Amino acid sequence: MRTDVASPVDPLSDLVEGRYEDELVVVTPRAPNGVSHLPSRVPGEVRTRHFTVMPCDGRLLVTYNLPSREISDDLVGVISAELFAPGWVRGSQHFERILTGVVRSSRAEGADAWELFYRNTLDRFGELERSAGRRGPGPPQGSIDGYARVYRHAASLTPPGSTLEIGCCYGFLSLLLAERGHDAIASDVAERTVELLDGVLPRLGRPVRTLRADAGRLPLPDRSVDTVHAIHLLEQLDPGHGRRALWEAVRVARRRVVVAVALLDEADEAAGQLRTVTPSDLQAWGCSTGQPFDVHQHAGDGWLVVDLDEDRAHVGRLSPS
Repeated sequence: MRTDVASPVDPLSDLVEGRYEDELVVVTPRAPNGVSHLPSRVPGEVRTRHFTVMPCDGRLLVTYNLPSREISDDLVGVISAELFAPGWVRGSQHFERILTGVVRSSRAEGADAWELFYRNTLDRFGELERSAGRRGPGPPQGSIDGYARVYRHAASLTPPGSTLEIGCCYGFLSLLLAERGHDAIASDVAERTVELLDGVLPRLGRPVRTLRADAGRLPLPDRSVDTVHAIHLLEQLDPGHGRRALWEAVRVARRRVVVAVALLDEADEAAGQLRTVTPSDLQAWGCSTGQPFDVHQHAGDGWLVVDLDEDRAHVGRLSPS
């Protein structure tokens, strides 16, 4: 199959006879009788609980069997556990395209498919929020449960006022912060990600604004947002880009910067991670701001919280270069 860099993923692309297709993957739901109309027995075929995967004409053919209620961000964990953890599929490009393909091919119209994805995910977040006080400290039950613990902690660290989420991906943290009364902005460098958010927000009725921007070059004035969040972003950037992103977050924030990173022994390729980050790295980043900060661990992540002096004349010793 192809492994070169392909065109950006289009989450709202037209289906081809009910299939999602791009340069690297073909993703199709299994036919009602449980048998795909595409070839089912070829060399290299892999079958899991929810997927059949095989090479096909230089691309990866993925057939899936998932009910509508499971079209949510829990797909991240399902795809990772069944296809990437065993090594059947590799690479962040394939992960994103398989996830997009499953969601997009779940409904004939792209807007309907992504509304289903968002509503199922937000409904699950709501269930977890309501049961948070009754659940024990055990491991997360699915990807959304894991994210909910991270987002709940991020929200607890967020003072009242405006927020900016950089590297927002689907923007769920901003959606949840808006629900809590914050003036939320969701920002991402990917044009189609921002277009997707712009398209689904009116359907969800959530007052979130969007911004397309590189985290290392934010088109916002100094101290223009109360709190800036960089959640599971810096480990996806090379060190130089990560330093610029942190510098920009400190520059733009009026009151606080909240950073969360995955603490792993090895970078997770499927999740788009380029490097590992340690608590010592977080400590060094905090020191480099020249501002009061706290480093701690929660929900398996490392957290850096920088509290900013509103009268500061500069942003510490950070440099954007």
